Amino acid sequence: MGFRKTHDLAELGVQCAVLDSSLETLLRQAADLTDYASAFRYPDAPYEPGIEDARGALSKASALAEAIRVRITK
Repeated sequence: MGFRKTHDLAELGVQCAVLDSSLETLLRQAADLTDYASAFRYPDAPYEPGIEDARGALSKASALAEAIRVRITK
């Protein structure tokens, strides 16, 4: 399965869920992290997320990364 270049985590999540549907909930929760992959990474970002937003984003990303790590190290 080929992937096109994109930062859209919702789009990527749908493709990943096809391969492992048990990740679907975490992938849906992580979809709103797209702005961290694109909009917030440049100095002229529309706004800077607050500390609580950043902590929530880190928590979502960490949970998904851990779930994937468990699956690929089996």
